[in-house]
Amino acid sequence: MRTILLAGLLFRLLAVIFSKGFGWIDDQFLIIEVAQSWVDGTDFYKWLPGTPGNTGPAGFSFFYTGLHYLLFKFLEWIHVSDPQGKMYIVRLLHALWSLLTIKYGYELTLHYSNRKLANRVGWFLALFWMFPFLSVRNLVEFVCIPLLMKGILMVAKGESKKTGFVYWLWAGFIFGLAFNIRYQTLLISGGVGLAMLVRKQWKETILLGTGLLFSIVLIQGGIDFYIWGKPFVQMETYFTYNIHHASGYPTGPWYNYFLFLLAVFIPPISLYLLFGFFRSYKKLMILFIPTLIFFVLHSIFPNKQERFIITLLPFIIISGVIGWQMIVDGLFNPDFVKKWIRATWIFFWIINFILLIPITLTYSKKARVESMVYLSNYPALKYFIIEDTNQDVLRFPPQFYLKKWIRYDALMRNSNRNEFVQMKDWSKPENQPGFVLFYQPDHLDERVKWMKSVFPGLVYETTIEPGWIDKVLHWLNPINDNQNIYIYRNKTLMPGDSPKK
Repeated sequence: MRTILLAGLLFRLLAVIFSKGFGWIDDQFLIIEVAQSWVDGTDFYKWLPGTPGNTGPAGFSFFYTGLHYLLFKFLEWIHVSDPQGKMYIVRLLHALWSLLTIKYGYELTLHYSNRKLANRVGWFLALFWMFPFLSVRNLVEFVCIPLLMKGILMVAKGESKKTGFVYWLWAGFIFGLAFNIRYQTLLISGGVGLAMLVRKQWKETILLGTGLLFSIVLIQGGIDFYIWGKPFVQMETYFTYNIHHASGYPTGPWYNYFLFLLAVFIPPISLYLLFGFFRSYKKLMILFIPTLIFFVLHSIFPNKQERFIITLLPFIIISGVIGWQMIVDGLFNPDFVKKWIRATWIFFWIINFILLIPITLTYSKKARVESMVYLSNYPALKYFIIEDTNQDVLRFPPQFYLKKWIRYDALMRNSNRNEFVQMKDWSKPENQPGFVLFYQPDHLDERVKWMKSVFPGLVYETTIEPGWIDKVLHWLNPINDNQNIYIYRNKTLMPGDSPKK
């Protein structure tokens, strides 16, 4: 296991160094941006009561975001103020945290199987092509996994040894910590409790539930009561919002996640894992029931985004590897079958490493991050405009990298140009933007010409290109919002070039 952990650490350290940027809206704008704005005393995203424009609880847990607030507060105290420097530290801490998934996955497999399969699972968890990239992201769907793994490992080991009530309370408390990071993990901890009831572990289940409830009341309820004067108000808002807006986000057929699993685990190994998962239902009930509940309910729910079920990937790997070996052991195994299976595993690892290297080194959302880094070289900047009239949905600028929180407006495809012109008196210097950022190259000349009719002082400054993987993703599916950003400076307000141009 030590060798496997070192290999996993190596690739995660590569991701710490090279995989800058962010992966999704949530890992940047619900965690990093909010936490830093709190440190800067602005509450830019209006999460807190008393902030002008706040309409009540936003529905997001303050626990994980609050941990980043404390970290950024500490980093400011020791004079680490550069955004990229802070993110190196954030990625490093998350990389080290993710090693627990490898450790607990190895131990869980060893508990139910043998060292050969534990090694296979360990290497899978250490070097699966997307895991180093995900390990350094601030994605609650992935960050909660070590806590779930630890809780399940404690339950699994508790079945075969004499344990006291504190043991089960602590296991439940750990499941509660996972819930405080991501609410949906209650489906997994609830599934674990159901599996324990099937095995007639009545007392242990009650103690586990008590520990979980105490963790939720203490942390989730306590934080909400301190901030809002009402416990669980964020959780209540979150579930109410998602119930009423389930169809307002990307949707897909019920089999959407099934196809996702078939693809990411690389056929035919993905088929082995899925067959193995269902074969292991009796031996690994403690994994099978919670995983199935989580998967089925997410498949039924209209809002479908692939990141929602990445929490399950380690559990499918463990149960799939063990279950597939049970299938293989029960088959008549002539030499050609053994050779076929061995060849498919070799094929898997070849494809996996072809994907692992570039994904691990990916600078995700590079154009948006670097455009803010570029503008940060202008300390006098107070206002800018985003022109993205090829899109209806705004690609938010990550002002964490701007090192200040300033006003900006966006002109989108569904915006009315006449209304934009009349929005304010643009002739006044205090109303004019220091920069206009044009997203995407489509019809750029016409868009720039029109914008110059409003702001004659615009001059071309520079172009920020996306990373190569962002270009590939956009080529594969244009919905991926990773395009060039063309920066035009308003020489009326910003007469000098950036010293880093």
